[in-house]
Amino acid sequence: MHLSEITHPNQLHGLSVHELQEIARQIREKHLETVAATGGHLGPGLGVVELTLGLYQTLDLDRDKVIWDVGHQAYPHKMVTGRYNNFGTLRQKDGVAGYLKRCESRFDHFGAGHASTSISAALGMAMARDMRGENFKVAAVIGDGAMTGGMALEAINHAGHLPHTNMMVVLNDNEMSISPNVGAIPRYLNKMRLSPPVQFLKDNLREQFKQIPFVGETLSPDMERLKDGMKRLAVSKVGAVIEELGFTYLGPVDGHNLEELIDTFQQAHEIKGPVMVHVSTTKGKGYAIAEKDQVGYHAQSPFNLATGKAIPSNKPKPPGYSKVFAQTLIKLAEDNPKILGITAAMATGTGLDKLQAKLPQQYIDVGIAEQHAVTLAAGLACEGMRPVVAIYSTFLQRAYDQIIHDVCIQKLPVFFCLDRAGIVGADGPTHQGMYDIAYLRCLPNMTIMAPKDEAELQRMMVTGINHTDGPIAMRYPRGSGLGVPLMEEGWEPLPIGKGEILRHGEDLLLLGYGSMVASAMQVAEILGEHGIESTVVNARFVKPLDTELILPLARQIGKVATLEEGCVMGGFGSAVAEALMDHQVLVPLKRFGVPDKLVDHAKPDESKADLGLTSSQISEQIREAFFSKQPSPVS
Repeated sequence: MHLSEITHPNQLHGLSVHELQEIARQIREKHLETVAATGGHLGPGLGVVELTLGLYQTLDLDRDKVIWDVGHQAYPHKMVTGRYNNFGTLRQKDGVAGYLKRCESRFDHFGAGHASTSISAALGMAMARDMRGENFKVAAVIGDGAMTGGMALEAINHAGHLPHTNMMVVLNDNEMSISPNVGAIPRYLNKMRLSPPVQFLKDNLREQFKQIPFVGETLSPDMERLKDGMKRLAVSKVGAVIEELGFTYLGPVDGHNLEELIDTFQQAHEIKGPVMVHVSTTKGKGYAIAEKDQVGYHAQSPFNLATGKAIPSNKPKPPGYSKVFAQTLIKLAEDNPKILGITAAMATGTGLDKLQAKLPQQYIDVGIAEQHAVTLAAGLACEGMRPVVAIYSTFLQRAYDQIIHDVCIQKLPVFFCLDRAGIVGADGPTHQGMYDIAYLRCLPNMTIMAPKDEAELQRMMVTGINHTDGPIAMRYPRGSGLGVPLMEEGWEPLPIGKGEILRHGEDLLLLGYGSMVASAMQVAEILGEHGIESTVVNARFVKPLDTELILPLARQIGKVATLEEGCVMGGFGSAVAEALMDHQVLVPLKRFGVPDKLVDHAKPDESKADLGLTSSQISEQIREAFFSKQPSPVS
């Protein structure tokens, strides 16, 4: 059978191990071919091919449920659930999503883009099944990196308290998240990996006790306790903690041995209550280059399969915002030992791996634990340190209560650096950095800023480090900067809450924030070709807003448009609207940003075009809204 013929995972049933191995080879071939062409996540999916096939051999996916944690490890799942023929469209506009989406396939039982959610969702499904008196299997597949997230541990704590709720947790242990895992849990799992796979299950011990004279078929309470104690001794290294939490533990199992996987999963399905199957896998399995560099090949831009080298861009790009952020932070940290960079398992993505390499004593990786990262930073700030919390905008959402309760209320000087703010592209709705302006702007004591380019980011880094009157946040986009000249050192801080005028005009006031300041300048150029002259302001700060600059200009000019790369509800434009209303400056206002809708996976420029946020589209909308009675010049 060829992989292209599989449109339903139940078609795997009955295939021999040899036939499944051939399917596994085809999955890896398609996976590598696609990601090499389109870019995307590579190592995670390659590592779970046999795990996926072995698990699906033991399930009826017309009834049973599988919940994949994160989702980028589920590419093999996508290929055996009817998406093989479209897999070449991975992460492209209107193509196969890079993460799990319930609306994409009935076999995507739970959407997943952020880590550590699978066990909670699986437990919810299992409890609902039991409440309705139904009978189907529920399995959660979670990586060892995601197990560092507190939510996964909360779910394990709950599930272990429900001995009659049948569910399986498959722990995909490859010793990695994106980067090597940190903390006590991964260290413990590593010990389990290295221990002999000894399993003294209750039924086996019961059979042994039956052979004892005078014991026979029944065990007294004392003998039951003795039996359980012996069982705990037998698994002292192999799953003892898991067993104590109420799970039956099986493993470690070779994650690339189909026969062993199938036997173990079948055994697990027969056990009552929650079960954890510990599967040992190799990230990047089957592609030697990815196996050797598991961090670099977690995800890749388009690359040459033979060499593993990225396909060079047609023209050189300016340095990315993350790189400029990291280089600036290192310079500042070299002169100030109180500066500490904090990441939640995203060292390479945020650029903090460079800080780790240069100043390891001033670098902290907490694992996939954004809540802990924020409160840890609060504790550090209490003791006079200068914590810099570098987290993607979409991931900081996971620590919202900590921002309020532990930082803002106590007015602690924590510097939040929100990478990948705005439209991020191929990762889709779970990763778009749309909401940070709105969810931070409403918090007392919070200062919020965004640079118009990478040079201004350098100055905002100094501003954030120097700001000790409460928390401060800086958002910046994914990808390359604008190519403006950078300084190696000597950056000056910006005055808090002060914007700047970049262009003067009497017909329209254009207020740009962050990445959309460049667009505002382009819009002004286009409108200028139609005889409409604009004043362009780089707001710099959304809180506090520079009302001393904006309000007189709004009164004088009489027409205002705001531009931001984030949700328009509650965002920068809303802040301007509130300021105008509060000061009785009742002038026409048009806000440009992301409307109340999810932004799907596509190239950022494609998404902006769909949202009406290209410079030409904004210019046309402004002319229609404010200048529709003015004739256009004949071209």
